[in-house]
Amino acid sequence: MNCGNVSNWVHWSYTVWTGRSTVTVFSMVDMDVVLSSESRRNLALVPYPLPGRADRGENLVTHRPRRPRTALRSPPVTPLLRERLDGGIEVLRINRPDKRNALDTATLALLNGALAELSADPDLRVLVISTTSTTALCAGADVSEPLDAAGGVARMEAFAELYRLVDEVPVPTIAVCVGNCVGAGAEIVVGCDLRVGGDNLKLAWAGARLGVPVGPARLTPLVGLARAKDLVYTGRPVGLAEADSFGLFQRTAPAAEAEAAALEVAAAITRQSPVGVRVLKQMFRDLEGTAGRVAYENERLLEFQRTGAGLPQG
Repeated sequence: MNCGNVSNWVHWSYTVWTGRSTVTVFSMVDMDVVLSSESRRNLALVPYPLPGRADRGENLVTHRPRRPRTALRSPPVTPLLRERLDGGIEVLRINRPDKRNALDTATLALLNGALAELSADPDLRVLVISTTSTTALCAGADVSEPLDAAGGVARMEAFAELYRLVDEVPVPTIAVCVGNCVGAGAEIVVGCDLRVGGDNLKLAWAGARLGVPVGPARLTPLVGLARAKDLVYTGRPVGLAEADSFGLFQRTAPAAEAEAAALEVAAAITRQSPVGVRVLKQMFRDLEGTAGRVAYENERLLEFQRTGAGLPQG
């Protein structure tokens, strides 16, 4: 056996956990080998004299390996939660409370994918769009998301798709309107068939301030032309009392009870004929004529974003 330069050999100690106790193991190692190993980056080498050997002047080294991380890591946060309840009621809950449920590209993809899947589900009876936090249903776009110009256009395309998909769900949709419902959040609110308002509501269209031409297509039929112009042009937030006076809400409740109130409405719908309700939904869509207006508004949204005049990037 070639032991190399014996002067480079040193005493080495390390601690091993046996499952019941720690055992310190002493051995001799060639430091030329240790120091040439890539694993040295993970070693903490601290010179120290072993007991009873300090008088020999040996270059004694101990290896104290990194302690294994025993703490459990938190599971990744899922930004969209889905729950299927009895009777064919589906609940989509936006889950980004630290961002007031502002939508980034990844969350938009999940939301759009869920809406597309649900629209093709023959067992779906009612869709409830809600939140895991009463501080916000949705605060609009997450403008802190780092995107280049192409990414900004892709995100706006996803928003346009969101508005179209909400409008085209073939069963009644109910929005749980609590806390911040701003920008895209306001569009989700007015895009649903029915709305339950929480007492902490802050409803606002921020498009004019951000350079995003959105709002008229869905809001105007609900509140009238003059009110829609006021809300969209100024972007001023309105609370529950004022919004309810416009006729926007079919139910109101304390914020903590708003989802439960929405589920009561959903349960009442499921007691009706499934086929009949789907036909009625299509009849209402035809009567409202929102499809053409939504398509036109989406075209303008994308046009502005492509010319650099739309939603800012982070």
